[in-house]
Order: sequence, then structure tokens, then C-alpha cells
Amino acid sequence: MAAFPIRGLVECLALAAVYLLAARVALSLAVEKSHICPVWLPSGVALGGLLLLGVSRWPAVALGAGGVAYAMDVTPGVGLSVVLGSTLEAVLPALLFRRMEGARELHRVRDVVWLGAGAGLGALVGAALGTLGLVLGGVVPAVQWGPSVWLWWMADLLGMLLVTPVLLLRRPRRMERAWEALLLTALTTAVCVGVFSFPRPGSGAAHAMTFLLFPLMAWAALGFGLRGAALSSLSIALAAIAGTARELGPFFTVDLPYRGLVVLQLFIGITSLTGLLLAAARAERRQAVELLELLATTVRAVHEGVLICEVRESGELNTVFANEALCALVGRRREELVGSAPGVLLASADGPERQRLLEALREERSLRAEVALTRPDGTRVWSEMQLSPVRANGQAVTHFVATHRDVTATKELQARLVAAERVAAVGTLAAGVGHEINNPLAYLALNLEAARRVLAADGAPSAQGVRDALSSVRGAQEGAERIRLIVRDLQVFSREGAPERGLVDLNALVPPAVRVVLHALRARARLVEDFGPVPRVLGSEARLGQVLLNLLVNALQAIPEGDPNRHEVRVRTGTDASGHARVEVEDTGGGIPPDVLPRIFDPFFTTKNSDEGTGLGLAICQQIVRTHGGELRVHSVPGQGATFTLLLPPAPVQSAGLPPLHAVESIAEPAASGRRGRVLIVDDEPRLAQSMRLLLEPTHEVVVTTRGEDALAKVAAGESFDVVLCDLQMPGMDGITVYRRLQQEAPALVSRVVFISGGASSPDARAFVETVAQRVLEKPVRPDVLLDTVEAVLEDHSPERAARGAVGGTRRG
Repeated sequence: MAAFPIRGLVECLALAAVYLLAARVALSLAVEKSHICPVWLPSGVALGGLLLLGVSRWPAVALGAGGVAYAMDVTPGVGLSVVLGSTLEAVLPALLFRRMEGARELHRVRDVVWLGAGAGLGALVGAALGTLGLVLGGVVPAVQWGPSVWLWWMADLLGMLLVTPVLLLRRPRRMERAWEALLLTALTTAVCVGVFSFPRPGSGAAHAMTFLLFPLMAWAALGFGLRGAALSSLSIALAAIAGTARELGPFFTVDLPYRGLVVLQLFIGITSLTGLLLAAARAERRQAVELLELLATTVRAVHEGVLICEVRESGELNTVFANEALCALVGRRREELVGSAPGVLLASADGPERQRLLEALREERSLRAEVALTRPDGTRVWSEMQLSPVRANGQAVTHFVATHRDVTATKELQARLVAAERVAAVGTLAAGVGHEINNPLAYLALNLEAARRVLAADGAPSAQGVRDALSSVRGAQEGAERIRLIVRDLQVFSREGAPERGLVDLNALVPPAVRVVLHALRARARLVEDFGPVPRVLGSEARLGQVLLNLLVNALQAIPEGDPNRHEVRVRTGTDASGHARVEVEDTGGGIPPDVLPRIFDPFFTTKNSDEGTGLGLAICQQIVRTHGGELRVHSVPGQGATFTLLLPPAPVQSAGLPPLHAVESIAEPAASGRRGRVLIVDDEPRLAQSMRLLLEPTHEVVVTTRGEDALAKVAAGESFDVVLCDLQMPGMDGITVYRRLQQEAPALVSRVVFISGGASSPDARAFVETVAQRVLEKPVRPDVLLDTVEAVLEDHSPERAARGAVGGTRRG
């Protein structure tokens, strides 16, 4: 602890010694026959010392100022005012500079401004106190107090602006551009000698040459920073003061010496302050450039794609930067991206993701979304995009920055999880679905057996026997229809592949989900359906159906078995106040505990047994709903059940444009034409093909084949057909290949093709079904639908048939 006072004492004595030495130099440059100094160097020494050593070293300033007053042989009162003024003029700017968190390197314009403001304030206080002491001591007449304050203030201020920056300089690490520094020093010295060493004071040539010092000062500040500006300012000032003190140079006037002194002070002040500001601006610009280079290097090196776009006056976006990661993500070179509109990267031209992006750009707000980007080869990559606006000075948006993270693999994994959870939900109800199928299957088999016995009896059946057989057949048909509906409902919830989007009627989507869970629900609760008017929504029927099925499964699992009259599950549809479609699934189970409710949508979080759930159901439901632009809410009171509310935005167009998905495969029944057509059936299932043949043969000529190759061979052989019923998926040559071969070999027959599908299971098949113009019938096909479809094809082509008969293939010889 004893070392600190000793160190402080040494520092104070050293600072006081330097103060006295600076005072001696300043007095040597004073105007002849007076003690008036254009620049008071000790003031700069005092401020620089306090900034370097701390304000606590202020006694050194007082000691140095006292020594100067004693050397000038002034009265004690005058000396006290000088000491007080000199001390305050150093302490005040030092405190202000530190208060404003100024940097001693003066590498910011604000640092120079606060240094100049503090120096001006401190010099004003010191000049006022010092000159007041001179007036009170009779050294200066009272009428000269104003001009004396000005000269004193300017001298102290210039001392701070010239000396303080020099003291704050750090020791140079290595001399850079030495030849340029030597050249600048030589030119500055030559100009100073030429300006301030001529024996003709106030000459016009000398005045004109002073302007050469300004570009040299700018060169020093911009080329060498604070070091160049401080040393150059101090050198020019000392040269100007020395010349003027010897009655030389442009600032000395014989008749009005004090006016020349004021002009000299203004010249030095403007030169030094300009140099310091230029050096600070250069440092700020250099820091900004280094920061930009660092950011650019960092952005280029990051693994996430970065795209920067500027906003033009027309409102359009123009790409100005793209890093390597983004170029690799979209498979394009940087030259292709820079200067182009960023919208060309989006795979969807009018999808909901693009609409959300356009809204965010229009509203100038941030956006986080998953978007599909397209590559030059047509492939798509999924990206998690974070869009952020950049505002100039906090005002208008000038740029948008978009970061892209490749989530293609994540999307594929999510799709697998969605499919697995969908199958798990259906699997949970497998026993009930089996029961629902077994009932109609049982009476289908019994009715068919009854009809077989009647028809197989010896002798011709009686009229009553025929009626009984027909009744049994109708019962079998009803059972088959019930099985068909159950299978179709299961297809809705277990459909694989990319979800197709279209207009979805939620009121039509609820009944299939209810039918799937109905058997399992009967043992637990009553089911109440409350349908209201609901706007159609734009989305995937399979995905939204999965959400409804999961919510219904959660509702039935929340209710214990054994007392169905006490509990109920209510499904309610309607429209909320904002116009969104609303579906509520409410149960009267035990409810959700408050500590569980915040985590209900977290992945893998579940309170069920391992055989009842994985914890992914509600998380996936939330994800599906959000991708549709909607919201899934939950409200629960322990002991009173829970209510899940699904909200979806209405489709922009409710009727025109996209048709509702999964419309029942029925067509307007045409009037029976009575025409007999020639029908080709292509199906790899022989029993199904023969069943269709037996149905159609009474009114049409039917040709059956089980291979696509055989069908093409018949067409190539010249056989003509009015209708082609072709299975979509077959081993070997499938229906898609048959269709494309017909487009090449018998294009007139293409419009007569009707596809029969048991469910498109491959991506190519799904894409084909979505784009092909031909009719597609879903298995199992109802007999009336099959008959009506054949009749419709014949009706559509009746003008051609009347003109030239049936259409056939081209015989190849």
C-alpha cells in the first residue's frame, strides 16, 4: 500500500516539471515586449496528463501553475486566481470527457467533439478566473477585461487542441510508409518556411501560400490518422507562432498587432480541429470497413445460406449479396444470383408460403417460415428462412437479409414421423375397424350363400325363390357398400406421399373420422355431432383428416371405459368471429393438469402408457395446422374435460378454381343411349376383370386382358375399342406406361381411356393421377358408377362414332 503514494508523488512531480517546461517554451514564443502567447502549451500538458494519469493528479497542475505565477512575479492574489483557473480548466474537461465515455485514441468523431467542447468550457472558466485576478490586481485595466478573456481563452483552448492529442498518442509499433511520411514532412517544412520566413509581413503571397497547408494537413490526417494530424497541427502551429513572434509571415500587422494575433489563433484552431476531425472520420471509416470485411468473411464462411437484397425506389427487390452456402444450396453461381430478383428461387409461384412472404415484405416485418427453393435442374430443397428488414438510421427499410438453413432431410424425417403417427392412430383403432368390417362382411357372405342355394336348387326356381335371391343379392350389395366406405375412410387417413392441396369442406371431413373411431368410442361415451356453416379451407384433406382423427383418439382415450351414458364426446363445427373455420372436439374426461397443459404440444411429451401413444400426435397436429396457416388451441379444467379448437383461415375462393378434394366418385348419370360399345378391360386381377366383364357383357362387347403388353398388342393388331378400362398399377407394364404408349401409337384412343386405381402408392402414380385429364375410378368401383362411366364415354364420342365408327390402332406391317 505504501507504493501507491510514492508513485503518485513521482507522477505529480513529473507532470509539474513538464508543465513548467511547456510554459517556458510558450513564453519564448510570446509577442515581443509582452507575455501574450498565441498558444498556451501548458494547458494541453495539464489536460493530457490528467487523461493519462487520472484526475487525482490535479495537484501537479496546481503546482505547475503556481510555479509559473511565481516566476512571473505576480501578487499572491493574482497568483491564486491563476492557479485556481489553470487547475479547473484541466479538471473540468477531463471529467466531462470521461463522463461521456470518450476514448483516448480519439478514433471517433464524437471523441473529438467532446474533447473540443470540454476544452472550450475549461478554457473559458480558466480565462475568466485568471483575467479577473489580473483586473482585481491592477495588472489589466477593467476595460480590457473582455479582449483579455478572449486571448486567454483562445490560447488555452489551442494549447489543449494541439498538445493533448500528441500526449495521447501511443508508441508506434512500426513505421509504415516511411517514404510517404518523409515526403509529407519535407513538403510541410518547405511550405512553412515559405509562408512564415518572408521578411514582408502581411504580404499577399504569404496569405495565398497559407492555403497550401490545408491539403497537407488533410493528407497527414487521412494518410496517417491521429498521429499525422496531431504532429502536423503542432508543427504548423509552432512555425506560424514563431514567424509571427518575429514579426514575419501573413499574420503579423504593424499597425494592429493584436488583430493579427487573433487571426493567427483562428488559423491554428481551424487547422488543428479540422485535422483531428478528419483523422477521427478516417478511423471510423476504417473501423467500419474492417467490420464489414469481417462480417463479409464471416457470412461467407457460415454454413447457412445468406441472401441480402436492396429495396429499390420502385419497391422491387434486387439481390446484392449471396454467400457460398446459399449458392451451394440452390445450385447457382453468385454471378447468377447478384442482380436478380430473389423471387425466382421460390419453387411455388402462388403458394401460401409465397403469399406469407409477400405480406411480410409489404408490411416490412420479420418472418420465419419454411419455403421450397428450386434448383436449375428442377429439384426442390426445403429451407428454413429467417427474413429480417434492415432500416437506415431506424427509418425506412433499405435492405432485407434472409438466412436459409437446409431442412430437406428434416422435412423428410418429419414426413416419415407424420406417416408413422397416422398409421399409429389408425392402428389404435384396428380392432374397432375390424369389427366394423366384419359385421357387413358377415351378412354379405350369408346373403350370397342364401342366393346361391336358391339358384342352385334342382329345377327352375319359383317366383318367390327368385324374389328371395334378389333380396339376398341386394343385402350383399349393401354390405359391400359399407365395406367400401370403411376402406375409403381409412384411405383418407393413411394416404402416403406429398399432401395434395385443394378446397376442403370440414363438414364433409368430420364424418369419415367419426366412423373410424365410432366403435371404440361406444364403450366410453356418447358421440354428439353439431355441424354449423363452415367456410371451405385450402389445404390437404389427408393431413387435416389426420388432425381430426388424432383429436378424436385423444378424446376417447381421456374417458375411461364402462360408463358411456355419463360421458360424451362432442364435435362442433362453425365459423369464428374473424371468419376462420372452426372445429371443436370436446370431451368430458378427467381434463389436463395445469402443470401439463403448457407442454401438451411438445414432441415426445406424453402422460399415456407406452401402448397408447408416443407423444408425437399433438405435436404433429400442431405442425400440420401451422403449415395450413391455422392455430390449434386447448382449454381444460381438471375434472371437467378438455376442448381442442382447430382454427383455419378460409380459402380465398370458395367455389371457383380448385375443386374440393376427395369428391365422391359419382358422375351425372347420362341418359341411357342404348348403344352397344366395344370395351377393353386391362386388369392384372383376373377375378375383378371377369366381374367387370359379367357386369358389362349384357349391353356391350367386352375384351379382357391381364397384361398391358397384351392390350397394346391388340391395338397394334388393328382391333378397335370404344372404351378402355385400364388398371393404374400392374406388375410389368403399368397403366401409366400403357397410356403413354397409346399417346404415341394410337392418340385417338387416349381420350377413351378410363383408369381404375386401388390407391396411388408411388410418387409418380400420385403425380400422374393429379395431372391426367382422364377419368380415374377408385376401387372398389360401384357397379352403377362403372356402368355410368362407360355410358358417359360413349356419349362423349358419339359424333365421332357416327361419322366414322369405332377408332382403332394403326396396323404395323
